[in-house]
Formats: sequence, structure tokens, C-alpha cells
Amino acid sequence: MDSSALYLSLVPLSLVLLALRTVYHLYFHPLSKFPGPKLAAATFLYEFYYDVIKSGMYIWEIERMHEKYGPIVRINPREIHIKDSNYYDEIHAGASHKRSKDPKYAIAFGAPNSLVGTITQDHHRFRRGLLNNYFSKRSVVELGPSIEDKVEKLIARFEQAHQAGDVLHLQLDFAALTADVITDYCYGWSYGYLDGEKGSRSNDLVDAVNGLMVMFHINRFFPFLITVFRNVSPKVLRRLQPQMADLFDLKARLRQQASDTLQKQGLRKVDTEARPTIFDALTSLELPADERTLDRLEDESALLLGAGTETTARAITVSMFHLINNKEIMAKLRAELKTVLPTPLSKASWVDLEKLPYLTGVVNEGLRLSHGMTSRLARISPTQPMLYQDWVIPAGTPVSQSNYFVHMDSTIFPEPEKFDPERWIRAAEKGEYLSRYIVSFTKGSRQCLGMSLAYAEIYLSLAHIARRIDFALYQTTTDNICVYRDMGIGCPKVGLFGVRATVEGLVGE
Repeated sequence: MDSSALYLSLVPLSLVLLALRTVYHLYFHPLSKFPGPKLAAATFLYEFYYDVIKSGMYIWEIERMHEKYGPIVRINPREIHIKDSNYYDEIHAGASHKRSKDPKYAIAFGAPNSLVGTITQDHHRFRRGLLNNYFSKRSVVELGPSIEDKVEKLIARFEQAHQAGDVLHLQLDFAALTADVITDYCYGWSYGYLDGEKGSRSNDLVDAVNGLMVMFHINRFFPFLITVFRNVSPKVLRRLQPQMADLFDLKARLRQQASDTLQKQGLRKVDTEARPTIFDALTSLELPADERTLDRLEDESALLLGAGTETTARAITVSMFHLINNKEIMAKLRAELKTVLPTPLSKASWVDLEKLPYLTGVVNEGLRLSHGMTSRLARISPTQPMLYQDWVIPAGTPVSQSNYFVHMDSTIFPEPEKFDPERWIRAAEKGEYLSRYIVSFTKGSRQCLGMSLAYAEIYLSLAHIARRIDFALYQTTTDNICVYRDMGIGCPKVGLFGVRATVEGLVGE
């Protein structure tokens, strides 16, 4: 039989197998009784169309499914989505309920050897345990003066922009701040993004994160492309996909740093008098050899840097946009800030600032409306079924709920699009624990490791900047910061997330 005849004979066989698989998904699969569109249950092409072809629009199709079918929906052949804010803690459960990561989502970040890419709960617990102490609230409080120094650098940049009449890209400026904080903390030295002119030094980092966003959904469907791109000539890759080239350039720098650190560890040339860093913990000779590979260290470093930069900078940017856009909110915040910052040059610690109710409302609204990850972060109960109302979800089934749906739940947050710091004060007066619905850092045993660090950066930067700087928005509206498409993190309809502003003045006494 020649090759053409063989090919022709395989086509009908492939069609038969496809038909059999479709029938299985629709009528015999363990999830076949769950509500949802037949097309979504039959094939991943439905999800592929909305998230890859239409660039991150499946989140809205899922919303329409819930409007039609109710709070529990089968959104693809293997995954259940539940739109019920009170069930979020069950999906993202604590250590007493085993939860694995869905491998199809773990690979989307392009860092399978990182904490974020770790599948099983036990392995995740081991890796997280290496870093827990570095990100404890006590450790972050001790880091306070270092964060304050970097906030001062940023304020100095804003003062220079006022003199020069420059237009600022606040997302880049806040990314420079958060990147310098996390690199200093992780590695013992900073990349010095705040030392660049007008935030230009932060562009490579922001572009690297944007490169990951561009590939987020593609990675889920075609994970092998990560290896392909890695092996493409850097010049070719930069012509084809410049943001991906920035991502791989960043990872190459981190890989070289990992190699240098491992070499020093092997030669016992570690500076015992220097402050221990997160990188020291990751490269310790006491760890098993397979936990100290260059692939592992490169992936973990990239994820620590990306997660420690982008989402925190976004939360600050969203809060600052609304403070600039609503002078009444800014006036109320400044009046409260004067109780702990009596002059513009006064200092206050994170511990002091988090006691301020209005500032806390501003922080929480910024986190709520920046969302963290908007993409579904599915969890799997590996051995026990999960129960929702009258439904029994089989063990091993990925179950998800987007952070966006929790933060925009109008039954919990009336007028959810509104930036309303006072909703938190009203809730506290009623004895309502509204903070349980802030899921920017997810929940449970896999909650974001750097949550305390993020809170410290947000409180310190918002308080000291709002106390001293008057901004004016420049060609920026809510369209520039809204969630129109889900690319792992929320993106506007056109262009990239961001806020442009000028410094209108410096605040007096």
C-alpha cells in the first residue's frame, strides 16, 4: 500500500474515532449529566475559539452559560465551573482538603518547575515551606524601611516629572517600584528599575509579562510551543514576537544568576555575613539535587519576579486612577492620612497605616477592581468527590471559578463597577467580614505566597504618594483599566492596561 492510499484509509478511521470520542463525552463521560452547552461538552474547540481565536473572550461565554444553565456548568469536556462566591473557599480549600493543580493551567504560565506550576499538594507544601518564613508578616514588617526608601525614590521621580512637565505611565512607575522591592528581597540586590529615566528601565519587565499574557491561552492548548520558542534564534524570535523575546531574555538573565549562585554554593563561597535571601533558600545544598536544577531555579525566579511585580503594581495603579478621578475620595483619604502623616514628609509604617479604615477601603477596592488573575485557576480534589448543592462532582475533576465573578458579584458588592471605599466601613459597622471575598491572592493552601508583601507595598505607596502628589489624568479613562478580555490577567479592549497622568502639583501642609 503506497503512502497516499494509507493516508486515505486513515482519514475514515480518524473520523470514526472522533465521533466515538464525541459520543463518549456527551453521553458516557462522568460529567455527562452536568448542565451546559453540548458543544462545550463535546470538544475543546469551543473554548479554543473564544480564548485563542477571539483572544480571551471565553470568560463572557461562561457568564452567558451561567445565565442560561444556573450556578454550575460544564464548560469543556473535563471541567466544571461554579459561579457562587460562597463556594470559592471550597474550591481553593485549606490544607485539610487535598487540592491538586490542574496540569492544563499549570503549564499556561510557562514555568512548570515553579511553585505555581507544581501539581500535587504534598510537593507544593514542600516547596512553599522553603519560602514561607521569608514572606511571613513579621519578615515583611522588618522589610518596611527598605520599601519606604524605594517609595521615596518613586516620589522623587514624580517631583522631577512635575518640574519637567512629563507625562507619566503610572503602571510602569509602579512596576518599577514593585520590581525593585522583589528583586532586592529575593536576590539581595535590585535591578534598579527606579533609577531609569521616566520608567524606561521597567519596560523590559513589563514587556516580559505582556509576552506571557500573549501566550497564556496558547500555552494551555499547545504547551510544546514553549520549547519551540526557546530553541528559536533570538533574532528570529524578536522579529516574530518581540514580547516573547523579552520574556526569554529575562529568563536567560535569571538562569545565569542561578548558575552563578549554584557555583558559589558548590565552592562554599557564600557570604555568611550577608542578609539571607530567597535565592539562598532555593539553592541551599541541603535540598535534594532535583530541587536545585537550573530549570527549576529559572522558572521559580521568573514567577517570583513576575507575580511580585505585575499584580501589585496593577492594584496600586487602579487605586490611584480612582483617587485621581474622584477628588472627593482623594480629599477624604488625605484627611484621614493627616492623622498619622501630619506633614507631607512624615513617615508611617505599614502596621500604622493598615489601622486606617478609609485607606483600607481604598486598598481593598483597588485589589477588588484589579482582580489579580482573571483566568480560571482550576483545582482538583484527587481522591474525594466535591459536593455542590445536589451535585456530586467526581474526584479528579477540575473545578474552577474566576476571581472576576467573585469581585463583581452584585449581591456582595452592590454597584460592583463603582470604586467605593466606604462600602468596607459600612460592612465593618454591620459586623460583616467582607474581606473574605477579596480573592486577588486566591485562597487556601495555595494562596499567593507574597500576599503580605503586596499589602505592605500597596499601603505604603498609596499613603505616602497620595499625601504628597497631585496628579491629573492624561488621555486615560476607565476603558484603559477595565477587563474586556481575559489573558490570564484582565486586558482592555484596545492596547494594554495602563494609566497615564501628569503631576499637577505637590501637596503642601
